[in-house]
Amino acid sequence: MSDTFKALVVNKQNEEFSVEINELNFGDLQEGEVLIRVHYSGVNYKDSLAAHPDGKIIREYPAVPGIDLAGVVVSSDDPQFKEGDEVIATSYEIGVSHFGGYSEYARMPGKWIVPLPEGLSLKEAMIIGTAGFTAALSVQRLEENNLTPENGKVLVTGATGGVGSFAVSILASRGYQVEASTGKESEHDYLRRLGADTIISRDEVYDGEIKVIRKPKWAGAVDPVGGEPLASLLTQIQYGGSAAISGLTAGTELPTSVIPFILRNINLLGIDSVNCPMETRVKTWQRLASDIKPANMEEFIAEEVSLEQLPNVLPKLLKGQVSGRMIVKL
Repeated sequence: MSDTFKALVVNKQNEEFSVEINELNFGDLQEGEVLIRVHYSGVNYKDSLAAHPDGKIIREYPAVPGIDLAGVVVSSDDPQFKEGDEVIATSYEIGVSHFGGYSEYARMPGKWIVPLPEGLSLKEAMIIGTAGFTAALSVQRLEENNLTPENGKVLVTGATGGVGSFAVSILASRGYQVEASTGKESEHDYLRRLGADTIISRDEVYDGEIKVIRKPKWAGAVDPVGGEPLASLLTQIQYGGSAAISGLTAGTELPTSVIPFILRNINLLGIDSVNCPMETRVKTWQRLASDIKPANMEEFIAEEVSLEQLPNVLPKLLKGQVSGRMIVKL
């Protein structure tokens, strides 16, 4: 094993910002009990922000982005893991204040690591990645709040994005009638292949006007968009229904009223994949390898890129130029 390895490093000094492939050594890595040879990582919205000078994601420079990774244990001081184990690490401080997956090697605390479940390859784990994991958490929470296929249609907003596309596939595989919302007419065939029954425009969720209450349309919703579109869809959830919210691409403000909640008994479910308890994390990954594993995993790959391609690829998510999942092979 060489003493050095490649990583994508972002740095900011005064007004100068850089995104470069650098040579690191093992002494550059932060503390952790487990050293991992990274095989795959993913490209997430947060990673694109990390590679932007005004992204406000990275807490200390220099940094290595990549909020998720899958690889093989090289060495471990944690008795839970041994050399040769295949593992997944996502969320927590990874790629934010702790060097992440855009590196040939990563050192992680054992408490952040999930054993790769039987039924998933390392590549499949990163096709799913943080986006698919968040979608799975969303569906689980909706079902814990009494959503069933018999209740009616389920809306997925931002349906061509990472979370949205996995939510469409998972819901369809579980027998739900899925209504997918997107502003990309060119991606309708893609959404149908994932299992969407109907596809609607963003305007059919939010037409620019937020009313106190509207005609009920959906038994539930998976929403990685937030903002005013979320406020609008809440007024259209059926009695007793729920919306699982995990994103903020349309903004952080939620200009809504209590009326849908007290007249229709609806639920707004917050979905957090960052500090999700390990018990839930392991259970969800096991389900993603079995009963809620999306069909035709390769369908989700928008692009497979190398570490060297990342500086040119990362801005695409911020520009809305990606449908599905981008993965990094190291």
